[in-house]
Amino acid sequence: MRNALGLMLASVVAAVVIAAGGWFYYSSRADQAAPKTMAARAADQLPAQAKLAARDDVETTAALVGKPAPAPAQAPAMPAQQKSTCANPNGLGVSRVVEIDTTGGPGFGFDHFKQFDFLTDKEVVLTFDDGPWPVNTPAVLKALADECTKGLFFSVGKHATYHPEILRQVLAQGHTVGAHTWSHVNLNGKKMTEQMAKDEVEKGFSAVKFALGTNPAPFFRFPQLQHNPAIVSYFGTRNVAMFSTDIDSFDFRKGATPEKIIETVMTRLDKLGKGIILMHDFQKHTGEAMPALLARLKAGGYKIVQMKAKTTFQTLPDYDEALLKDLKVPTSSARPIASVVQTVSQ
Repeated sequence: MRNALGLMLASVVAAVVIAAGGWFYYSSRADQAAPKTMAARAADQLPAQAKLAARDDVETTAALVGKPAPAPAQAPAMPAQQKSTCANPNGLGVSRVVEIDTTGGPGFGFDHFKQFDFLTDKEVVLTFDDGPWPVNTPAVLKALADECTKGLFFSVGKHATYHPEILRQVLAQGHTVGAHTWSHVNLNGKKMTEQMAKDEVEKGFSAVKFALGTNPAPFFRFPQLQHNPAIVSYFGTRNVAMFSTDIDSFDFRKGATPEKIIETVMTRLDKLGKGIILMHDFQKHTGEAMPALLARLKAGGYKIVQMKAKTTFQTLPDYDEALLKDLKVPTSSARPIASVVQTVSQ
């Protein structure tokens, strides 16, 4: 009886062992046969320390979902990366930027306006009239870029519509853009009525806005420095700053050469010690004179001040619409290019 009971117990134990072995064998085979993801295969190839780090990363990420993980006590803040916009470390540069509140229509340039004497000794403002124009304006822009400095451009409305791509380049390089009437007409002319003068001013600003695709600065210079009294008062209501000059380069005169332009500017500047310089990016010789003129300014210890406006100029819808009609521009084309075409990948 004992022998029979022992034999039966031995048979049960043997069956359990065999079953367990078979389960282990087939389970292992199933694991080997199951396809693995790329992540799982890569994890199998990692050393034990790397696997532990990977597991810690997953746990940290999961913890962030619940509440932010505290920053390491020793981790310093990363400074903001700023790209240098100037390839010339010894360039003339810009010594300071001044922001102008144009409320009430202030005037600058001692030839006509003597209220705001904001420049200190050896400071100058570079201003350019009558552009944009092929070859000449780009030549001025290159000279300024080579010295990492900035200017103030007063664009003629017609020229802006002829060459909007050049005026956009002026703005893109960080210069300030104002207006200089629609057609560069003398606003003090005998046949010029007050309404005609207003039309010249407003249409000019609308043209500059059209070319830029954005509002220009509320800065204006009268053609030939002829200040129409009615428009001077009008600018007070439109909050437009008016610009005269301290130093005229006379680069528009017949017989002007790069050498004469430089000598005229520097002779007057050395006498005054500072000032707003009037030049024309419309003139060929001005672009040719700029590299040497900037070098003379630097050698003389002069510093460049850039003038910017606190706000932009708000054009009048009636003049915007009239301009587009005159230019025969489809209404859809009035939208700024940035609102139509955007780079989403490079």
